[in-house]
Amino acid sequence: MDANYPMPITDRDRQSLYPALANKIYGNYGGQGPMSQPTLDAITNAYQEVQTLGPFGRSVNGWIEREVLALRQAIAQELHAEPSAIALTENVTDGCNIALWGLPWEKGDRILISDSEHPGVVAIIQELGQRFGVEVDIYPIQNLATDEEAVDPIAAGLTPRTKLVVLSHIAWNTGAVFPLKEIVDHCHRNGKLVLADAAQTVGMLPLNLPETGVDFYAFTGHKWLCGPAGVGGLYVSPDIKLRPTFIGWRSITFTATGSPAGYEATAKQYEVATSAYPLYVGLRTAIEQHRTWGTAEDRYHRICTLSVRTWEQLQEISGVHCLHPTPPTSGLISFQVGDRSDNSTNSPGTARKRHQHIADTLEQEHGILTRTLLNPSCIRICWHYLSTETDSDKFIDALRTLL
Repeated sequence: MDANYPMPITDRDRQSLYPALANKIYGNYGGQGPMSQPTLDAITNAYQEVQTLGPFGRSVNGWIEREVLALRQAIAQELHAEPSAIALTENVTDGCNIALWGLPWEKGDRILISDSEHPGVVAIIQELGQRFGVEVDIYPIQNLATDEEAVDPIAAGLTPRTKLVVLSHIAWNTGAVFPLKEIVDHCHRNGKLVLADAAQTVGMLPLNLPETGVDFYAFTGHKWLCGPAGVGGLYVSPDIKLRPTFIGWRSITFTATGSPAGYEATAKQYEVATSAYPLYVGLRTAIEQHRTWGTAEDRYHRICTLSVRTWEQLQEISGVHCLHPTPPTSGLISFQVGDRSDNSTNSPGTARKRHQHIADTLEQEHGILTRTLLNPSCIRICWHYLSTETDSDKFIDALRTLL
């Protein structure tokens, strides 16, 4: 195994612990992380437990309450937040919907978003505009020289009618890590709320959400935490009040006769009804597995070390252009192949076909899993702390054979 790994484990053990890492080089953690065998077993055992107890009864309801609380506490510990501030959701987009639809919009209100947001979030904002007359301003951060410069275009984009600023804590396309606390501080000084799309952060970055001051932070467990798809969360600052949009028995309190009496006082008010609770067990198990790999700082350092290694190797290949102009500070490395003019918005079809061909060949002939993105057209590979220097070197060697 490579030196300075957070935990002494052999490559063979790594692959046996994570079945998806066997016989391939996995580089799609930004899309979905592989589950460990203990996580898979925990999910299976939890489903079996539910059926053994009886899927609807006092015993299983007690089991569900304990597991929901345990997951909420485990997530809160990762974020250094209070469990009462965490709503359990299905995914990042679910959390963004809760925040975006829960604010009291008026015609003429404005939302400021970046030019690097995920289409799912952009589509929600477009619908807000259609329904409520909310207007959208876009600030450019895709081609900044440094990530820290993101504060300036946000400051320039604020207007008196701006109610909310939306940004990705880590850009899903370029891998840029933006200074969340500095951005939030500036927005709050000007009376603006901040929603962070945190699809790429939880499980990668060391996080303390109360210190950032962020109002809403939507995240998932199925990427860098390597948990099951279908479980995520939304952090809502205790200083903020949203109106629930989707409402069910989990979001309300009851009178003595069983009628709705009001909403839960905590972020539980943004949850709805029955969920696949064995997946909660799976995510909690994944978080426990995650913590065996050293501290949050250890894991993040490992990820950045590998990403910088790959970024530097890509700089040496003629015809390859990395989207992030400086050594990366995240696990996402995106790059383009060919002349820069071919990769411009003037000829996206040519670049898209080239990138897709390379990604397909890497997977089919070399067992290296990457993905392509459309905006900007590029190939993205993601390294986790489970990845190795050997993975990076084999990827670079395979890419050279294709160019």
